[in-house]
Amino acid sequence: MNTIIDIAFSSVNITLSILVILLIVYWLFNMISGIDFDLDVDVDIDIDADVDVDLDTSLESGSITDLANAEINKEDIVRNPRKKLEWWQIVLIYFNFVGLPFMFTFTCWIFIWWLCTVISTSITESYNTSFGYTVLLAGILPSLILTKLFTTPFKGFFKNLNQDGDLPTDLTSKKGVMLSNISGEKMGSAEVVADGNPMSIYAKSLDGQTIKYKQDILIVKQSDDKNFYWVLPFEDDNDKILNINDIEF
Repeated sequence: MNTIIDIAFSSVNITLSILVILLIVYWLFNMISGIDFDLDVDVDIDIDADVDVDLDTSLESGSITDLANAEINKEDIVRNPRKKLEWWQIVLIYFNFVGLPFMFTFTCWIFIWWLCTVISTSITESYNTSFGYTVLLAGILPSLILTKLFTTPFKGFFKNLNQDGDLPTDLTSKKGVMLSNISGEKMGSAEVVADGNPMSIYAKSLDGQTIKYKQDILIVKQSDDKNFYWVLPFEDDNDKILNINDIEF
């Protein structure tokens, strides 16, 4: 009888096995080193549909860590009747790629898909046959369903944490710097130093004016859903800085 290693690294299963190993290395490296890799990532998603939820959101990130923890939350939803929901957006919403850190859900899905495929090809002894590739592809939907069931209980847990997995830190009135351009309702990433540690946050312009990449900003207030911060351009002249307590939302 072939060992589990032979089956896992057979011609059918080797791709998913390597991907699982890479994801394990990724999470171990992030847990041990805590190093961020700078990588500009801009992903704009405008969503609307005649389904249970109507979505319109913009997600932007400034590092791989941001991408790993990036969320599309229902609290950010704004109805936009001009745009329809694409099929892949429905998949993201239904299978919990919405409301949870993307890499968390993605890792769960890949691992469950790999596990289902290894077990199925082992039982049918198809791990080195053309039929095994059919089993591999057929495992996508069941693994997504199992991923949804497995990740759903984690929604409440992640909702109480910020994007870095720590208890929220009050950043109101702190100075930061933009890591992307924002204007109007567009959301972007920014960096602010709190308690001696640099933190990456999502930001929106309070008055809708354009704030450019690397421009200094003043953190005005956290959004009600706690997913981003309202910001203004930072003025060197203190008399020009708005009184945060007088701002109405």
